[in-house]
Amino acid sequence: MTAVLPWTETAMKRLTRATAVPAAALTLLVAGGASPAFAAPPRVERATYANPVSKAFADTFADPSVIRGKDGWWYAFGTSDPLREGDDVTRPAQVPIARSHDLATWSYVGDAFSSSNRPTWAADGAALWAPDIRYVDGQYRLYYVVTQTTVTAGPNDNAVGMATAPTPAGPWTDSGSPVVAPRPGTSGKADDFLWTYDPSVVTEGGRQQLFYGSYYGGIFVQELAADGRTTVGRPTQVAIDNKFEGAYAVKHDGWWYLFASTANCCAGPTTGYSVQVGRSKKITGPYVDAQGVPLTASRAGGTPVLNQNGNRWVGAGHNAVTTDLAGRDWIVYHAIDRGDPYLNGTEGINERPMLVDRLDWVKGWPVVRAGKGPSTGEQQGPATGGRFATTFDSGVPARWREDGAWTERSEQQAGGFVSSAGAGSLLSSKVGTSARVEADLRSGGAAYGLSLRAGSSTVRAQVDPTAGTLRLTQQRPGHKDPTTDVDLPDGFSADAWHSVVLQVRDGEATASLTNARLGDPVANLDLDLRGSTRTVEQAGAVAQGAGVDVDNLSALPVAKPVSRLAPTPVPDRLDKKASDTFSGSSLGSGWSWVRKDAAATVDDGVLRWPTEAADLTGTSNSAGVLLRSPGSGDWTAETKLTIDLGTDDVRNYQQAGLVAYVDDDQFVRLSHVAIFDTRQTEFGHETPYAGGLSYGGTIVGPPAATTWLRITHRLDPENGEHELRAWTSRDGRTWVKGGVWTLPAGADVKVGLVSHGGAGATAKFSYFRVYR
Repeated sequence: MTAVLPWTETAMKRLTRATAVPAAALTLLVAGGASPAFAAPPRVERATYANPVSKAFADTFADPSVIRGKDGWWYAFGTSDPLREGDDVTRPAQVPIARSHDLATWSYVGDAFSSSNRPTWAADGAALWAPDIRYVDGQYRLYYVVTQTTVTAGPNDNAVGMATAPTPAGPWTDSGSPVVAPRPGTSGKADDFLWTYDPSVVTEGGRQQLFYGSYYGGIFVQELAADGRTTVGRPTQVAIDNKFEGAYAVKHDGWWYLFASTANCCAGPTTGYSVQVGRSKKITGPYVDAQGVPLTASRAGGTPVLNQNGNRWVGAGHNAVTTDLAGRDWIVYHAIDRGDPYLNGTEGINERPMLVDRLDWVKGWPVVRAGKGPSTGEQQGPATGGRFATTFDSGVPARWREDGAWTERSEQQAGGFVSSAGAGSLLSSKVGTSARVEADLRSGGAAYGLSLRAGSSTVRAQVDPTAGTLRLTQQRPGHKDPTTDVDLPDGFSADAWHSVVLQVRDGEATASLTNARLGDPVANLDLDLRGSTRTVEQAGAVAQGAGVDVDNLSALPVAKPVSRLAPTPVPDRLDKKASDTFSGSSLGSGWSWVRKDAAATVDDGVLRWPTEAADLTGTSNSAGVLLRSPGSGDWTAETKLTIDLGTDDVRNYQQAGLVAYVDDDQFVRLSHVAIFDTRQTEFGHETPYAGGLSYGGTIVGPPAATTWLRITHRLDPENGEHELRAWTSRDGRTWVKGGVWTLPAGADVKVGLVSHGGAGATAKFSYFRVYR
C-alpha cells in the first residue's frame, strides 16, 4: 500500500472524492467552538448499555434524530433545551449534538447553532425544535422547527428550516429562509397558524420527500427540490390532525412505514406519549394500521409500536430508527422517568432523556423488544464492530486481504479511507453461516460494489455509474447466473459518498443502496439463490477500476430476527360472580355507586347510560362511577361498548368505558372518547403529584361504533404496585395491546364503568366481565 498525502481545500461547498485533506489538520467545528481533533471511533463489537444512553452528557435530550456519519461515528441531534438540571433555562443548548462509536456510550459534541449562525428569519426568543438529520449528495442536511419567525407579523407562526454542513458536527449554515413557511389556520386570526412541526425527510425514487405537521393540522408529505431548500408540488395529508406528530418513515420489505407519536408529550409523571405506525406501498399513502384502519380516518388508525410497560419509563416517543452492522434495527427515542419527570423542580420543562432499544419486525409490523417496551437495566447493545469492521483511519487492517493496489487517503468528511489504483478487492476471511457486508463507497466512473462468497457461489452487488444500474448477481461454476438489476434514479451522483449493503441469509440475497443507512433506499434488490449458501467464506468491497473510494467497511454475521412477540398473560377464566350480563331490569349484585346517575338504566341485556356533563379529572369530581370489587390477584376486566359519537365532527370530550378506581384523585380510565374531530381509545391516569393533581393519557387501538375494552391487572412482585394494561378490539377477537399505568402498592382498587365528558351521547354496555 502507498500512502499519499492529500491536499487541503479551505472552501468546501460540496465534498466529493477530490476534496481530501490531511487527517492531522482535521477538527470537528461546531457553532459553539471546536471539538477535539478528529479521531477514529474505537473498535467495539457489541457493548452493553442501560437506558438512558444520554445520561453521560445530558439529563434531557428530546426528539432525537440519529445518523451514522461518513467518519464512522453515530451522531444524535436533539431539541433545544438546557442539558442538565440546574442549567439556565433562558440559555438552552441550541440543537445539541452528541456522538457515539457504539450507539451505547454517547458524548456531547456541541450545538448546531449559536448567536453567530442562528437562522436570520427566526424571531428573538424563538426555539429550535425536533431536528432531523440527513445526508444527500455529499452534504449533511439538518431540518428543524423554528417556533416563531419574522416572516409574518403574527405570533406563533412556526415553520420548518434547513441548514447544511460538511460534517455532522458542523459548521452549520442556515439556508436563509423557511423550507415550509408558516401556514395560516382557518380562523383568520393573526395568531392562528397550523403547527408546522417535526420535519423528517426520506429519499423515494431518487427524490427527497419531507414529512411535517402535528396535532393542529395533521401530518403531510411533500416533495422537496433537489437542493432540499424548498418544497415543490402540493402536500398530501397522511395522518389526521389531533392525534399524531413526530413523523418518521422507513421502508421495510417493500412497505413504507410511517411512525408517529401520539398523546401529550409533556404531562410530567402522567405523560402517556407513545409511538404508533401505519404502512403503505406508496410514500404518499394511504397509511393503514394492522387492522386496516387509515391513519387519516376520524376513528383514527394506528398500531402501537412503543408504549410504557409499568417500569420507570413513561411518555416514550418521538423516535428515529437506525440499523447496526448486523442488520438489526434500533429505535432511538425519548422518555420520562416518572420518579423524576421535570428538569428542575416539579413543573416546567419535562426531563426527556434519550433511550435506545431493539426494534423487531414481527409478521410485518415493527414492535420494540418483541412487545416488551422500554428497557431498564443492562441490555445487549447493537453490533457496531468486530473482527471485520474498519473505518480505515489507520489504513487497511492486516486481517483484510488486499487484491490490487489501494491507496490510503483522508479528508474532513470521511476521515481515513482507501482508494483503488485499478481493479481490486478488499476481502475478509470466513464470516459465518450468513453475512452482511456494507461500506460507504464512491467512484469517479468505475463500477464498484460488494461481494460475498458462500459455498460454491459468489454473490455480487454492483453499482455501474455508466449504465446507471444496481445489479445483483449469483455466479456458480458451470451454471447460468441468476441476475436482477434496477435503474438508478436520474441525478444519482456516484462521486458522492453513499452506503451499499449486501446480505445473504436463508437462501436469499438482498442489496440496498442508500444515502446514509436511514431506511430510505435509493435502490434495492432481492434475489433467490440456488445451491448451498450456508457458509460465507469471504466478503468485502470490489472495484472494477481506478478511483473507487471505500470507507466504513464491515462484514458481520446477520442478526437473527425476532419472529414472535413476547407473551403478555391475559387472565381468561370467567368469574361469573364478579360479572354482569345486564339481563334483568336492574344491575346485578355487587355494584356500588360513587355519585349515582339515575339516568343509567338496565333493560334487554344492555346498560344504557347517557354521557354526563361531568368529569373526574382535576378537582371537578362530578361524574358518576359504577364500581365493584374485582377481587385479589391477577384479573381481566372487559366490556363491550357501543356509543353514538359519530365521526368527523368536533365533539369534546364525550366518552365511556372502563375505570380502575382508588378514589377521585387516583384512577385509570379506558374510554372511547371524542377528541375534536377524531375518535380515539384513551387510557388516562390521574394521580396526586407535588401537592396537586397530574393527569395524562396514552392511546391504544382504533375504535369502532362498537368497541371492546379490556384492562388487565397484575401486582408487580418487586414493589407491589398495581400494574394495569389497556387493550382494545374492533371485533372482540383481535386485540390491540396498549400501555401500562400503575396504582400504588396496597391500594384498594375497584373496577367498573363510566360515561361522562359532556352530554349528547349514550353509552350502551352489553356486558361487564371479570376473568381470572
